[in-house]
Amino acid sequence: MPSPPTPSGAVPPHLLYVEDEAEIAQIVIEVLSEDYLVDHAATGEEALELALNRRYDVIVVDRRLPGMSGADLVRAIRTARIATPVLMLTALGSLEDRVSGLDLGADDYVVKPFEFDELRARLRALRRGARSAGERREVGDWLYTPRARALYAPTGRRIPLTETEDDLLELLTSSPEHVFSREEILSSVFPAGGSAATVDTYVHYVRRKSTPEIIETVRGRGYRAGDPR
Repeated sequence: MPSPPTPSGAVPPHLLYVEDEAEIAQIVIEVLSEDYLVDHAATGEEALELALNRRYDVIVVDRRLPGMSGADLVRAIRTARIATPVLMLTALGSLEDRVSGLDLGADDYVVKPFEFDELRARLRALRRGARSAGERREVGDWLYTPRARALYAPTGRRIPLTETEDDLLELLTSSPEHVFSREEILSSVFPAGGSAATVDTYVHYVRRKSTPEIIETVRGRGYRAGDPR
């Protein structure tokens, strides 16, 4: 199924496509150009230079590249604090390979060979997710994407969050100077009920996934977003 047409006069979204095999790249570019303004890079080094100097709506990266690998490229993009959604193309279909790609900072993956309808659908989903996530919030050297359930380490590693962990971080980072009492957190994050111990437990969960300093304990008052530098 083709993608919905771009409204008349609207500028198509901008996509960076990274693939070293010229014949494959030509075919994919031809298809994606129906929906996107496509920049093509044949190496990870070239792609990183483009990503650092231009704004993209989505990035598609082949995992196996000469020189800088696709995995190294994604890591470098995240380390540079670029939160553009990244879809990784890979011939490695094992669960371990897919998980490692996501942990490096990719937002989704498609295993080769793939159908173009699936690729288009995955790209649309990534762009919808990025739009709904909206702003990116810095917590020290960490990057948090509200409502996208993702936290990025200084190394670029993507850390998935549960819905409740995401709600907790969204609240704390919405007003980073404010100390939220356990009662405030309970009413906002746990409207169905809970206790002070519930709040402490989820603070522990977030710290365990990231770093203890990401949420600061203010003795006798509650919690606020930390500054883990």
